[in-house]
Amino acid sequence: MNYDAWIGREVRAKDRLDEGLAARWLATFDLPRPHPAIMPQGVHFALCTPDAPTAALGEDGHPARDDSPDSFLPPFPLPRRMWASSKIAFHTPVPIGAVIERVSRIASVSEKAGGSGRLAFVDVEHITRANGTIAVIETQTLVYREAAAPDAPLSPPPLGDGRFDPAGWDAHRSITPSPALLFRFSALTFNTHRIHYDAPYAQGVERYRGLVVHGPLTASLLLQLAAQELGANRLRSFSFRGLSPAIAGEPLHLVMRRSEAGYDLAAFADDGRQVTQASAAL
Repeated sequence: MNYDAWIGREVRAKDRLDEGLAARWLATFDLPRPHPAIMPQGVHFALCTPDAPTAALGEDGHPARDDSPDSFLPPFPLPRRMWASSKIAFHTPVPIGAVIERVSRIASVSEKAGGSGRLAFVDVEHITRANGTIAVIETQTLVYREAAAPDAPLSPPPLGDGRFDPAGWDAHRSITPSPALLFRFSALTFNTHRIHYDAPYAQGVERYRGLVVHGPLTASLLLQLAAQELGANRLRSFSFRGLSPAIAGEPLHLVMRRSEAGYDLAAFADDGRQVTQASAAL
């Protein structure tokens, strides 16, 4: 099937960053209410979230896809979906109370064969406006993969004997993402992907070693590290790419250092396995 017809498809959504949503985002990350009432970078992940009816969800919890004109994402016959990376440009901070509008557009669709089988990639551009002004432009890359074999080794491998060494990084924060944190982030982003809250599904069907920490959750934690070191809403751009799954209940090391282009950021498992690669500029 030719999926080029999906390129250029758009969906539009409206939202409001009201006091309740702001309070829930801040509570999820144990952050104080900001003064003035400008929300931290990363809150856009919880805005204009997908609102497919429960009856329209697929087995994995994501909205089911088909070949109808109403299906925003292409119906690749590949059941496993991952948020692989994002490139984000921050234009204007988002205040509490802002009226939000978002236009999402399929920018590209491609397929290829990889070492783990057939892969499909979709780039989705999101333009988010707050009170009529462009606040955030983000291009997300989604990856679709073949189903995991029932006897496939669990991923990632068990933690090894090594230990993460923060030497060489300017800032280091350690956090152990709990199932409660994952559940709250799923609720904030209306993300019903079962790998984040359904351990039997994550292990038995998708062959993960445990509940998987959301890519944008790790990205949000890295953005908070940047805000802690540089000040709130200082970043002009931020890009991140998932390299390996992070598992709930295991330590996650968040680090940052200066680079020629701005700042390098990353997340590592406790044994030194890199989970996320990121970069930012002021």
